[in-house]
Amino acid sequence: MEPGNHTRVTEFVMQGLLEHPHHRGLFFALILCLYTAVILGNSLIIVAVVFHPPLHTSMYFFIANLATVDIMCSSSVLPKMMENLLRGKKTISFEGRMAQLFAFSMSGATELMLLTVMSSDRYVAICHPLHYVNLMTKRVCITLAIGVWAVSIGNSLMHTLLMLRLDFCGPNLIQPVCEIPSLLVLSCSSTYLNQDMVFLADIFIAMGNFLLTTVSYSFIIIAILKIRSSKGKQKAFSTCSSHLLVVTLFYSTVIYTYISPTSSDFLAKNKMVAIMYTLVTPILNPLIYSLRNKEVKVAFRKIFPFAMK
Repeated sequence: MEPGNHTRVTEFVMQGLLEHPHHRGLFFALILCLYTAVILGNSLIIVAVVFHPPLHTSMYFFIANLATVDIMCSSSVLPKMMENLLRGKKTISFEGRMAQLFAFSMSGATELMLLTVMSSDRYVAICHPLHYVNLMTKRVCITLAIGVWAVSIGNSLMHTLLMLRLDFCGPNLIQPVCEIPSLLVLSCSSTYLNQDMVFLADIFIAMGNFLLTTVSYSFIIIAILKIRSSKGKQKAFSTCSSHLLVVTLFYSTVIYTYISPTSSDFLAKNKMVAIMYTLVTPILNPLIYSLRNKEVKVAFRKIFPFAMK
């Protein structure tokens, strides 16, 4: 197909959650409330970690990074969705979609790698408790965080630049969540290089981090099972239970999205994925880390005494 014989796409039309004009007001109010919950919940986690000295540890440092990523993930999609609902529009500019692609893919990769780093942190804490303080120093944690953000930004920038070199001549129907494969199928030029880079990213970033997380928790489970007292097992498990729940939530969404077979209700599945990625997970993460954590509760009481009475 010759790109020159077609009009270049300058905007995309969103499908899915924006297809019910009579319920636009209800959808807008619901998404606004949930988005506010995402911002407030994760912001409270960040404030607690920054201003409460007992939370100045490696685990909470990474939790604060994770909260930042959750805010970015929701903010990459939901504000534009709410704007379209408010104005009765379904469109997004080409440049706006590319910005969404960069922000959304970066937040996804960052969260994936952060969960792996946090799994390693829990592995050291449970399997090598005597060396934990010496191994997980402030310098090591900052270096790991910088590495995670640098890799995710570089990976997302690469995919975005590769996407910008493609021609889009139509159709221009897209889903609310901006993912690379859904855009590649709309291109009227060769996408071999893009597909190859996506494949490599899936192998090294997605599968690599999944295997590292699995190995870390395999050693953690073995170490916990070796503890003789039930009280000791319970204490060891409590140190990683919140993170294990977050990891399970994240990977169950990924598996549902990319491994479940394509079916006739593909559009309905994408709606659910959009909700899971941008609303449910970012809301649940701060709840899991706060409701199941006494130290975070204490931090909230000290920082916000007027609200905790």
